[in-house]
Amino acid sequence: MKEIELAKEHFASLIEDQLKRIENMKKEKEFLDYNSLDTVIIGIVGGDGIGPYITGQAQRILEFLLADQVKKNKIKFKVINGLTIENRAAKNTAIPPEVLDELKECHVILKGPTTTPRAGDPWPNIESANVAMRKELDLFANVRPVKVAEKGIDWTFYRENTEGAYALGSKGIHINDDLAIDFTVATQEGSHRIIKAAFEYAKKSGKNKVTVVTKANVIKTTDGKFLDIAKEISKDYPGVEMDDWYIDIMTAKLIDEKRRTQFKVLVLPNLYGDILTDEAAEFQGGVGTAGSANIGKRYAMFEAIHGSAPRMVEEGRGGYADPSSIMRANVMLLEHIGYIEEAAKLQMALDICGIFEAKIAITGRNDGASASEYSNYVMETLQDGDLKQKWETLSKSQ
Repeated sequence: MKEIELAKEHFASLIEDQLKRIENMKKEKEFLDYNSLDTVIIGIVGGDGIGPYITGQAQRILEFLLADQVKKNKIKFKVINGLTIENRAAKNTAIPPEVLDELKECHVILKGPTTTPRAGDPWPNIESANVAMRKELDLFANVRPVKVAEKGIDWTFYRENTEGAYALGSKGIHINDDLAIDFTVATQEGSHRIIKAAFEYAKKSGKNKVTVVTKANVIKTTDGKFLDIAKEISKDYPGVEMDDWYIDIMTAKLIDEKRRTQFKVLVLPNLYGDILTDEAAEFQGGVGTAGSANIGKRYAMFEAIHGSAPRMVEEGRGGYADPSSIMRANVMLLEHIGYIEEAAKLQMALDICGIFEAKIAITGRNDGASASEYSNYVMETLQDGDLKQKWETLSKSQ
């Protein structure tokens, strides 16, 4: 059949691409040392919908905290405007080449949410900008912390970012009207590096436990490979406990009050990580309050984990979007480039403003605070000379 022959050709090209990617992974160098750089360039990507509104406020916070470093030319901000759905659609590509060149001029990137076209949208069926950026910059580790002290929750998720069900998400095959097939990918190199990163973090942070989440009892080849590699890596970390769970029961155990406090570091293939981290974020106020890090050896990208909410902009409410999530991404960005003290201060200020004190509330409408007003509140809190004492007092009273 002609359809089968075309499918074979398509599948063969996908395999060739993945084999080339594996060879590139094998050439990886060590992680970039930010201390060796004269100037760290932070790219600011507004994205779509509410993205420019909240990212602009997050940039204000970074500029406030790093003002002295900017004056010394140790930090430089680079605003990148071309990663909008309009520009991507016009160029019919997930990331236009000139935008990718700009991104590669940066060392770290703070990125607002971007729109991914779906059926019925007035856009071509282009790949997710997030997925494309992770592949182009090889941002293999998606790190998402979730911490709710009063519930005994202190989780750090290591989601594989460049493989799994998303790697070829736009390259499935419609064999005919009756049959459509998508693909999932697991490689030795890709699985090994994310799992090893999780074990390294568990060891260095003192959390000393890694939970591997798969569906290896059913998805035996790819998920089975991921789990087998985890078991081998665990042998090199005798001081780190390992257990494994299947994704379906894991979603239930996160809401099990007795069991959930036992989880510390979790490592997952791409799709499962996306699902589970959104569920986990609900414990600390929803995806609008959670940040995310996407880390590779040369580049790193930090973002909110929610979408672009175009309806808010259409209704004139973009300026009232909650910037908490991308501000928490700021915390991870600061930590990543070595500004630990500034990161700690921002973390405390966000806890005070968003959880403990919460003098103003963001509702997403004009009956609440605007993103700009919330940013002002955060900056005022950062200037409190007794910030740490205030945080400790308020956290104990919760």
